[in-house]
Amino acid sequence: MEFMTDPQGIERKSMEIIAPHVAGLSLTPEAVKVYSRMIHASGDPQYAEVIEVHADAVAAGQKAIREGKNIYCDVEMVRTGINKKRLAQFGCQVECLIADEAVAAQAKAAGITRSMAAMRTFGAKLDGAIVAIGNAPTALFEVIRLMQEEGVRPALIIGVPVGFVGAAESKDFLAEVSPVPYITVRGNKGGSPIAASALNAILYQIEA
Repeated sequence: MEFMTDPQGIERKSMEIIAPHVAGLSLTPEAVKVYSRMIHASGDPQYAEVIEVHADAVAAGQKAIREGKNIYCDVEMVRTGINKKRLAQFGCQVECLIADEAVAAQAKAAGITRSMAAMRTFGAKLDGAIVAIGNAPTALFEVIRLMQEEGVRPALIIGVPVGFVGAAESKDFLAEVSPVPYITVRGNKGGSPIAASALNAILYQIEA
């Protein structure tokens, strides 16, 4: 059986296949690249119907990266999927506290998820930074709380938690009340690869 082996050729062909699914959405060229990478990561063209990219999201994310701001993730899978070598060219680091013992203890004591406790621990560090959430709705709800109650203002929130309990509600709430730019996926879909792909799509549009 013949099959493609060239990585760049495979990516070009993938984007050609995806292109018709985003062609009629009246997107900016920058947003098209974000949509396309998120669809590519999911393998599901129907994502085009549920992705939502705030008008200022790409510009805000690029500005934060150029300024060397960090990226804060809810789980290691998001962190793993982000191109950290490319980010390092701008002085950015990708942080995740899901495995931190102190965070685990805090979560157990408070009866909350570790991802939620991690975002609470990050707290003011999220100011001006990028938040990338791909797994835990509770983490996204906590970031929204930090914005509403403590005045924290990330540069960009990539909020795409996946699942059937709280995921759709957390993303709807983000889109309804967020005072900062965001990228989300409506409904139950989402996940760590989707969060990482959205961040990478913004990153790859910046010339180092």
